[in-house]
Amino acid sequence: MQHMAIRVGTASWTDPTLLASGWYPPGTDSAEQRLAYYASKFPLVEVDATYYHPPAEQTARLWAERTPPGFLFNVKAFSLLTGHPTRTAAIYQDLRPETPKQRVYPKDLEPQAYEDVWTRFLSALDPLADAGKLGALLFQFPPWFTIRRSNKDFLVEVKRRCSPLPVAVELRHHSWFDGDNAAETLDFLRRHELPYVAVDMPQGHRESVPPVLAATAGLAMMRFHGHSGRWASKDIHEKFGYEYSADELRTWAPKLRELATHAEQTHALMNNCYRDYAQRNAAQLTQLLSA
Repeated sequence: MQHMAIRVGTASWTDPTLLASGWYPPGTDSAEQRLAYYASKFPLVEVDATYYHPPAEQTARLWAERTPPGFLFNVKAFSLLTGHPTRTAAIYQDLRPETPKQRVYPKDLEPQAYEDVWTRFLSALDPLADAGKLGALLFQFPPWFTIRRSNKDFLVEVKRRCSPLPVAVELRHHSWFDGDNAAETLDFLRRHELPYVAVDMPQGHRESVPPVLAATAGLAMMRFHGHSGRWASKDIHEKFGYEYSADELRTWAPKLRELATHAEQTHALMNNCYRDYAQRNAAQLTQLLSA
């Protein structure tokens, strides 16, 4: 397959520690200016906020309007749609279950309300899709989403629900990659043309999966979570506060080039979002890939 350019980006452009780091030039104070500056440096960004709160269609329209042609947004699926516990207050007001619970799961909603969450979440992204700027919907599954028939069925259902919007799947339980399961998992994803998201992350934790690089569809994706010694921390900046060394990135560049030969497009995202670590590493990786 023809080698295609690898898009490199980061998993945030609005993190408070990034704003405080001095990465944005003085005077880049508005949301519009920041996104425009970011998009002048990178061709791709991941939207993390949509995991916590469904986006408004107007927001997606502004993202499309404020970025140059060819710029892509990978949008993280709302937590409820991946089976994570979801803040009740984050659900559309008229669809919220009547419960004193702070967090709910899909089963806590009326079946029709759950369907409506899907519909509204996806339709809010229409402006991005219409502008050709939706890279993929990233479905990051919880650590208890293990390899089993019902979960495989759900992956196929996710693709069907989102069609024609592209999806990508990140699995967070080692069972998908234990022994012979790795080949089975990748075969399954290929059969259903579901893009698999490879990850680089600390090993030895409940949600650790090995860095298996594989293209299972036209889109290949790699996310770099870093190797923080504080991975188990509840503090998101301790968890992701890791800067890759030039040597580490140098070992990844040929692997990503090889991955890109098996896909029509390849995305590499730095998710080590603390201060400007992700932005600096993304710039270094871009340089290494173009060398």
